[in-house]
Order: sequence, then structure tokens, then C-alpha cells
Amino acid sequence: MRGAVIHAPGDIRFETLDDPKILKPTDAIIRTAVTCVCGSDLWPYRGAEPTDAAHPMGHEYVGFVEEVGSEVTSVKPGQFVVGSFATSDNTCANCRNGFQSSCLNREFMSTCQADHVRIPNAQGTLVATDDIPDERFWPGLLAVSDVLGTGWWAAEAAQVKPGSTAVVVGDGAVGLCAVIAAKELGAERIIAMSRHESRRKLALEFGATDIVAERGDEGVARIKDLTGGIGADSVLECVGTAESMRQALHSARPGGNVGFVGVPHEVAIDGQELFFSQAGLHGGPAPVRRYLPDLIDLVLSGRIDPGKVFDLTLPLDQVAEGYQAMDERRAIKALLRP
Repeated sequence: MRGAVIHAPGDIRFETLDDPKILKPTDAIIRTAVTCVCGSDLWPYRGAEPTDAAHPMGHEYVGFVEEVGSEVTSVKPGQFVVGSFATSDNTCANCRNGFQSSCLNREFMSTCQADHVRIPNAQGTLVATDDIPDERFWPGLLAVSDVLGTGWWAAEAAQVKPGSTAVVVGDGAVGLCAVIAAKELGAERIIAMSRHESRRKLALEFGATDIVAERGDEGVARIKDLTGGIGADSVLECVGTAESMRQALHSARPGGNVGFVGVPHEVAIDGQELFFSQAGLHGGPAPVRRYLPDLIDLVLSGRIDPGKVFDLTLPLDQVAEGYQAMDERRAIKALLRP
């Protein structure tokens, strides 16, 4: 098969790789329908995470089941399936508590920018659609496998409630999907923090009521201005930098909540600052599997269209251009077609 491999910062190559095989009876092999580049893939691409040896890339996927292990009965060859970037057996104590991304048998996906993928824990991870969806739904279903599920988790972790005010920090695909989630959970006011025109436009289309371009202390001051000097009920942190976390925490009102889903890089939280903020802080890797059935239904019913975050479509063999376009902010998110 062929797939993307990172060799060093800025060095993504499309190479011939070994075909995936069933290694455990709980595995499945899928043929990729569409995959993509994630904002978190840019951390190693930019050198913010080490690349000690060349390795495959990608953790978002939808596709067609080609083969299943002997213990997999929930899906069968020929079905169209959606999964999560964190695989789970969906039976352990953490899974039963709704935190499948902390499954005791969890494996993170890392080889999905390829034409075929091995899915560990397939029995608990994959959800099949009733029929093969029309191709126009594939981008939206692909978003479900990570960025929509992660945005949804940000909204739930921040305890977005009907009639509330929510602030979304971050205008990448996760942040934009977090706007969708905040709207669906009933937020009356959704303030998206963005300074990029195309992203601001999409945030408004997804349900944002206000746009704040300022960042840092100026951004916090603007949020306070918009909320009567108090701050927001819920803040959804969708970036993972020290600046974004500080901005999120300072934008929450006393008694408000911050849901943080951006993978943290050099983020340190001062205990005294958190103590006196009186804000709740909750987050981590999104338990996407918890949401899969409902989010699939929302996409296939046409109620939401998170696939609009894909503003660049490329053949899979041009994956390096997808990384470069996202790194240079020429694209929000690159969709890859095998």
C-alpha cells in the first residue's frame, strides 16, 4: 500500500509501505474512503514534537471494512465505518464511564494517511452506517472521527448549557466544530476568537454570534466587555498553547468552566491563579466513541455539516502539500482522497 511518512520536520513523503495485516483477533482492516491532515499533525511537522525516526502519520479515517479478526462481530466486510483516533474495547470500566479515550486497552491511531489501515479494538471502536453514505457526506463523517468529536467534548467539558454564553478559543477545525457543538447544546451567545477572514466567516455560518480578533490580554478585555465585565459561562480551549490556555482561563467568569482539548505544549497552570479564578477546568483526549452514533446521525440527517472545515481537497499522493498549506494557513484542513 502507499501512505504518508514523516522523516523530519517539514519532510513528509508518500511511500510504499507494508500492507496492514490482522495481528490480533480484535483487529480489522479498512480501505480508506477519505482521510486528512489534522492540526495536531503540525506539531511534529513544525518540530515542536520530536521525530526520532521516520514513521507513518494520520489518525482520522472513514472507510470500508475489508477484513476482520475472529473476535470482531460488530462490523463485517463491505460495511462503511467511522471510528475514533483513540481505539477502545468499549467494555472496560473507563469505557463504561464514557471515557473511551482512556480505555485500558487503548491504542492511538497513527497510520491513517494511507489507502489501507489496521484498526485495533475494532469491535468497540468502529461504528457502521446503515448503508453506504453518499460521497457528499464523507467529509462530514470524517470530521466526526476527530475534530467534531473533539469540539463536542470541549463543549461538554466546559458545561455549555441552553441560554449560556460560550467563548471558543481557536479557529482551526476543532475550534470551528466546537462552535457547532456549542450551538447544538443550546448556547445563546457564541463568541469565536479569530483573526482570519475565511475562518471567521465559517464560524458565523456554524453559529457564532460574535467575533473577537484580539488575543492575549486584549482578547480577554474584549470578552469582558462583551459579557458585562464578568466573563463567559463556558470557554472552549481548542489550541494547546500557553497563551491560549491563559486566555481561556481569564475569559471565564467566576463559577464558569473551561473545557480544554488542544494538546498542551509548554502549558503550565499557576495553582494560585486557578484557585482565585474560581473556574472549573476539565478536558483531555476526546472520548469520541461516546458520541459516534449521535454525531453520525446529525451529519447524515443534514442537521450539521462539519465537512465544511475541509477547504482543500487533494489526492492522497499530494499529502505533503496538504501539510504545507495548513502550516502556511492557506487551508483550514486538507482532505485527502486515495
